[in-house]
Parts: sequence; C-alpha cells; structure tokens
Amino acid sequence: QVQLVESGGGLVQAGDSLRLSCAASGRTFSRYAMGWFRQAPGKEREFVAAISVPISVSGGGITNYADSVKGRFTISRDNAKNTVYLLMNSLKPEDTAVYYCAADLSRTVIAPKQESSYDYWGQGTQVTVSS
Repeated sequence: QVQLVESGGGLVQAGDSLRLSCAASGRTFSRYAMGWFRQAPGKEREFVAAISVPISVSGGGITNYADSVKGRFTISRDNAKNTVYLLMNSLKPEDTAVYYCAADLSRTVIAPKQESSYDYWGQGTQVTVSS
C-alpha cells in the first residue's frame, strides 16, 4: 500500500509560480514512476507531467510533459525525501484545476502519460489562477 499526500496548492495570479509537493509512504519510492494529473471543473482528468524511476546516480529520471505545460512546468523527485515536485511557472487561468499525483509501481523506465499505468493516487490539491 502506498499513500500519497499532495500539498502546495493555492490561489495565485496569472504569471505567478507555485511548487506542488507529493509525499509518498513506503521505503521503495525510488522504484516508482510518478505522475501529475489535473482535473478542471466540468472536464476529465488529464495528464500533466511524469518522471520515471531514477536512471542516474543523481536520482533523476526520464520526464514527459503535456504540450500545454511544456516549458512552464518542471517535474522532479527527491528520493531521499520520498517526494516528487511539480514546479509551475508562468501560470495561466486555464491551469486552474485540482492536481493529483500518482505512483506507478511497475518499475519500468518510462514516464507514463496514461492514467491506467498508475496504481495509487493522492487526494489532490487545488490550484486556482486568477486573471
């Protein structure tokens, strides 16, 4: 069983930045690929970013981003802290959503975009961007 707890959401203005955190339970965090998804009111949940299991001694992994956030958002992981981050710059009103983190326990060295790849989900954190 893996528990995921998101934090860092809030109300910001367009152009501002936020950093979301997702803390994971368990001692094998470095074996999980991690993803961020979001769901805006009245819309389906969509992929935002993902990072694979670590592929280097520095602990970094392969990353994937949705086209809508590429160049503005950065996903990273700190395996010592069992935490994955989503740094969001140049926020836009259309980024308003509940943001969820998810864990993929398959240990494959990919950064999945599909919801079906993920085994555990957090409760979500609200991000609201005003214009």
